[in-house]
Amino acid sequence: MPDAAWVALSLTGRIGRKTLRALLQRFGDTHAILSADAKALRQVPGVGSKITRSIQTIHLEQVQRDMERWQSAGVSIVTLNDPGYPARLRLLDDAPPTLFLTGSWQPAFDRAAAVVGTRSPSVVSAGIARRFAMQLVRRGYTVVSGLAAGIDTHAHRAALGAQGHTVAVLGCGILNVYPQQNRELAGSIRRQGVLVCEVHPEAAPNAASLVARNRLITGLSEAVIVVETGTEGGAMHAARFALAQGRRVYVVDNTASGNRDLIAGGATPVPDDWDGL
Repeated sequence: MPDAAWVALSLTGRIGRKTLRALLQRFGDTHAILSADAKALRQVPGVGSKITRSIQTIHLEQVQRDMERWQSAGVSIVTLNDPGYPARLRLLDDAPPTLFLTGSWQPAFDRAAAVVGTRSPSVVSAGIARRFAMQLVRRGYTVVSGLAAGIDTHAHRAALGAQGHTVAVLGCGILNVYPQQNRELAGSIRRQGVLVCEVHPEAAPNAASLVARNRLITGLSEAVIVVETGTEGGAMHAARFALAQGRRVYVVDNTASGNRDLIAGGATPVPDDWDGL
């Protein structure tokens, strides 16, 4: 079982890879971090009073009990120190210290592309998402998306229908799947791919987590395809993360406002009959 202290720190608000690394450099190991006094904790770069209080209120025994319960429910816990941690994701400066997943990583997941877009797509865009996902599967790619309604759902379902693999990155806990109407789809993905999150496995969705998961969607992928999005859509966050991560970003050349902005900003336009990567 992974180190419960590591998992507990990973689930503490505002502690990401950089802060955890700084804490480990100062104290040596996770248990020393938990036993450190407030003054010593606050001397670590990036650690203020809020993080200090959060660390000092960790109940390690409860986390250990939770981990046993999660694993009994089929949740795998993968840390940055685990050789099974996704290699492409590990390269990110803000890679999650811990991932929670149901299903299993497979060698094919090393070749992955994301298909993302609006929750309210046009009929044409929904068809494009399905076609692109099937083309990716035929070319040996795993299809990555966010299990949201709309484009994400069409991409996941098409990948499964083509007997391919798909990864759903959640902005909620994998034992508390959101949206509810996609719980059956989530079950199918568990059998033919993987559900993954960085938050508490029973966490409800919130705006910050839904945005943050986009960096994982793109971080797991070598390329990102934006099918249709408005300027305020979640897919815009994914595209920005992808560009910052050096991923290839392809945008369907249509009239959607977000698509136009991304193309104007340097993303690669593709026609709606594009035959894929």
